[in-house]
Amino acid sequence: MSARKQAVLDAIDAANGQDPNQEDGQPAALLYGQRMSAELNRLFPDASDSLQIAARGQHVERWKLARSEYPEGRAGYLAWRKAQGVHHADVVMGLMEQTGYSADEAEAAGRMLRKQGIKRDDEVQALEDVICFVFLKWYFVPFAAKHSAEKIQRIVEKTARKMSADGRSRVLSEFNLPEHLAEAFQG
Repeated sequence: MSARKQAVLDAIDAANGQDPNQEDGQPAALLYGQRMSAELNRLFPDASDSLQIAARGQHVERWKLARSEYPEGRAGYLAWRKAQGVHHADVVMGLMEQTGYSADEAEAAGRMLRKQGIKRDDEVQALEDVICFVFLKWYFVPFAAKHSAEKIQRIVEKTARKMSADGRSRVLSEFNLPEHLAEAFQG
């Protein structure tokens, strides 16, 4: 691993280490970033530096933009998610430029984090597939325990729509989903 990539990953980890929210005894954003990197390495072992950095920085400083600061309902949620993407992109791009990455390399990571080009840009789509795998692998069961069957079905369908055909196929081969949920990943 290059020194500059390690420096960016270390800086993201240091920022995420400040997350006051805990999960499994560690800062939640730090754990999420580590899970994103592990899943990216498994699914896309030849990922570019920009994609590797974007994956690690997917939730960098997520706690700084509280959901409660945005209106209730779907419109407020979407505004919060968009603001998060811009914030994550700005932080990661700044760290990349500070460590010697070109503006183009930093902007590539920024596009991924802002989800610009999903379904059209292979790296943006790869990041989205990784996000979906991380959700399904580590966060779906606790999420499902808190929500109705109807909401779970809607979330699974939305997750599947965001994924590439290859990603959906891998979900079917790697996860033992009940048939009514697996149907969302077929076709």
